[in-house]
Amino acid sequence: MATTTPSPSRGSARLQVQRFGTFLSNMILPNIGAFIAWGLITALFIQTGWIALIGEKLFGADPTTQGFGFVSHLGAWTLPNGDPMHDGMGIVGPMITYLLPLLIGYTGGRMMYDDQLRGGVVGAIATMGAVTGASVPMFLGAMIMGPLGGWSMKKLDALWAHKIKPGLEMLVNNFSAGIWGGFLAVGGFLLAGPIVEWFSNRAAELVQFLVDNSLLPLTSIFIEPAKVLFLNNAIGNGILVPLGTNESSGPAGKSILFLLEANPGPGLGLLIAFAIFGKGISKSSAPGAILIEFIGGIHEIYFPYVLMKPKLILAVILGGMTGVATNLVFDSGLRSPASPGSIIAVWIAAPPGSLVGVTLSVVFSAAVSCAVASVLLKFDKAEEPGDLASATASMESMKGKKSSVAGALTGRTGAIRSIVFACDAGMGSSAMGASVLRKKVQAAGFGDVTVVNKAISNLTDTFDLVVSHQDLTDRARQRTGSAIHVSVDNFMGSPKYDEIVDMLRQSNGGGATPVDAGAEADGVDAGLLTRDSIVLESSAASRDEAITRAGELLVAAGAVEPSYVESMHERETSVSTYMGNLLAIPHGTNEAKSAIRRTAISFVRYDGGVDWNGKEVQFVVGIAGAGKDHLKLLGQIAQVFLDEGQVAQLKAASSAEEVLDVLGAVQPA
Repeated sequence: MATTTPSPSRGSARLQVQRFGTFLSNMILPNIGAFIAWGLITALFIQTGWIALIGEKLFGADPTTQGFGFVSHLGAWTLPNGDPMHDGMGIVGPMITYLLPLLIGYTGGRMMYDDQLRGGVVGAIATMGAVTGASVPMFLGAMIMGPLGGWSMKKLDALWAHKIKPGLEMLVNNFSAGIWGGFLAVGGFLLAGPIVEWFSNRAAELVQFLVDNSLLPLTSIFIEPAKVLFLNNAIGNGILVPLGTNESSGPAGKSILFLLEANPGPGLGLLIAFAIFGKGISKSSAPGAILIEFIGGIHEIYFPYVLMKPKLILAVILGGMTGVATNLVFDSGLRSPASPGSIIAVWIAAPPGSLVGVTLSVVFSAAVSCAVASVLLKFDKAEEPGDLASATASMESMKGKKSSVAGALTGRTGAIRSIVFACDAGMGSSAMGASVLRKKVQAAGFGDVTVVNKAISNLTDTFDLVVSHQDLTDRARQRTGSAIHVSVDNFMGSPKYDEIVDMLRQSNGGGATPVDAGAEADGVDAGLLTRDSIVLESSAASRDEAITRAGELLVAAGAVEPSYVESMHERETSVSTYMGNLLAIPHGTNEAKSAIRRTAISFVRYDGGVDWNGKEVQFVVGIAGAGKDHLKLLGQIAQVFLDEGQVAQLKAASSAEEVLDVLGAVQPA
């Protein structure tokens, strides 16, 4: 039986901290690849890196005094020559000083401006000011200036939205972004950089105080419970990763802070104890959870085991303290973040001199956690074992969404109640696809399943199933990691829709009384298609000409500004608007909505067909959707082109009136 996940209280302090941590995490996680690249390059090329170590063994060079002298024997490896961490030469220094903070700032700015590139650009400009205004890597500065740049640019743009004369949009947009970005860069240089540098120095002194007084292991008392309560993003990505990166960029070339939260040892030990001394489903599910946690690095898999028996928090705390103490004894750490917290990621990020210490920290922490948990489980006097399913539901409640891996604990996948069809702009293709799928879902008797459409930038991780074009699935998965994802390449007649209905039957236990699939009124909303916007027996040399023609008809109808046509071409370079069944629906990007004056469509039939990225298109329906009123229209268009009889009527139509007979009568506005 599927468990219901209650919504967490919006007003709780824990939830607010969790949301803030998720916000910080969303700036870091998309750029983890860059952090890993920097860590690998650092591990290879700095004076105590792998190449220096190999050179010392092969040529007898002493890397601490002769630097990269031995590299002259390796020819191809001379590019990063020198001491990049101090004199700014090579690759390592510029990457940590400029590349990583600018990526974070760009990501934060884009997040705050509804995923628009404009917000990211201003965020990066603002971050550059903080970068040049400080002598330490500006990760914290980027987390401040990037979102500030995107948010403030969004507010400024709203002041003159729909007030710019046609033809001047690009001029105003470019200069406003440049002027405001420059202003923020100066502010970052004068204020943000020095302030964040002061804070970073004080934080580094605090960490050093804890290390000097052997107090750093005590941080596990706070970190391990915070992980179980899903506050790990706030602590890990919000505090430890920036501070650890600053420390690893110094003479030590590594930081123990990267392992305070990411060490997989405590969770591994806990799961081993359950595999040996657990009962029922907790015992049988533990071996699979070990693989997910230790190799996959998904620590949340062991959180329900702790929630099921809260006293086991003692085991992971002591395990975490043991791991930190081991790293202190061996003076070991990582060069870059280990994300996810997998043993593989930990080994890759460890410098040569820390491999032994890091490995032992994982082994010892797992051993202590396992020993303590085993004692607690073996001598547990409770008559009834903990309910893992209830604990999993509790975990999902605290997380605020379903867990993509927790189903492995209880053997359930849960019922599918909400489906979203996602596309780049959230207008044409997603609305049509959602309409087709909604009809099939309702006809199958699943009237309680909602099917909506959204732009990928507006997705939240609250949906059970996400349908997207195969070229957009990776982007959709980044925003809805807990959902089931289905990729399609044909929006009109994809066989995937029938597979989704079969999936509903399996997960939801069969359909209810079928809903009348023809309940919606046929025809197109009045006033959206005029005779002047219908062209028959036309021929086109290319797809781009067909897009331009559809857009020009919308301009001539007074529905859009001329700039909207260019956005239709931009949309096509992102994802094809080919729908299947000889139909294409070119439309503008989400950023171009301000160029739409009213909702309208245009219709062009190409008897000779148009090559649309290798697919034949005979009907091109240009779409401009000013608001949600276009959703019903798109659904009706989808139903028309699913009906072979109506498609045949459109093929045979010899006048605009015959097209209107199929698509719907147009009435005065």
